[in-house]
Amino acid sequence: MRENLVRALLAKGAPITNAWLSIPSGYLAEGTGHQGFDSVTVDLQHGMIGFETAVTMLQAISATPAVPMVRAPSNDPVAIMHLLDAGAYGVICPMISTAEDAEQLVAACRYPPLGGRSFGPARGKLYGGVDYFDAANDEILVIPMIETAQAVENIDAILAVPGVDMIYVGPNDLALDLGERPGAELENGATSKAIASVLASAKSAKVATGIFCSDGDLAHQRLQEGFDLVTPGNDFNLLMRAMSDSVQTSRR
Repeated sequence: MRENLVRALLAKGAPITNAWLSIPSGYLAEGTGHQGFDSVTVDLQHGMIGFETAVTMLQAISATPAVPMVRAPSNDPVAIMHLLDAGAYGVICPMISTAEDAEQLVAACRYPPLGGRSFGPARGKLYGGVDYFDAANDEILVIPMIETAQAVENIDAILAVPGVDMIYVGPNDLALDLGERPGAELENGATSKAIASVLASAKSAKVATGIFCSDGDLAHQRLQEGFDLVTPGNDFNLLMRAMSDSVQTSRR
């Protein structure tokens, strides 16, 4: 089976930079995959992307050096299995708040006896290789999102679930659930303290950590803090920022 290069980088302790796509475009997905990102995540939760378009985006990413990943729309085993069969090599799943949630996610991503994923890899086998079934449990990354106060309280139990390869902090929803506004992770309040606590717990449990960041500067800071994977903004915001900068530069 094709090696999951993100998993290989984690094993080496190397920093990982992940792109985040919310715009439904195979052309953009292919271009993004050639920009030096280690992985590219197609967002089916908040992105403007349906399953059929996600397939074309995963195909486009597969033509680049980046690892194709997805954020699932929810912790729905049917949707998650469908995305894995479409060729996703990692599943970031929103709103995982308990060990039971994490166990359900792992079960959807792993073939028996480690889980309950049904057989029918379809495009996953085309991308992964003829021995996909034999190696998928070892290569596919299972990544719960930690973005609720309950998840912070249950972090040790979530980290202890067999098959959880990494946790991914969603700072904006975490801030909302803690009674703060999106962006509060930049302040010395409940959100920033919760993120630090989650990171410390994951380090103690020897589980990799990822986090969404508003820009490259914050992503660099998070790597220095000890996060393993960072996402330096999403495609739409980066594109709007670049457009605005171009307008301002042309009018200076």
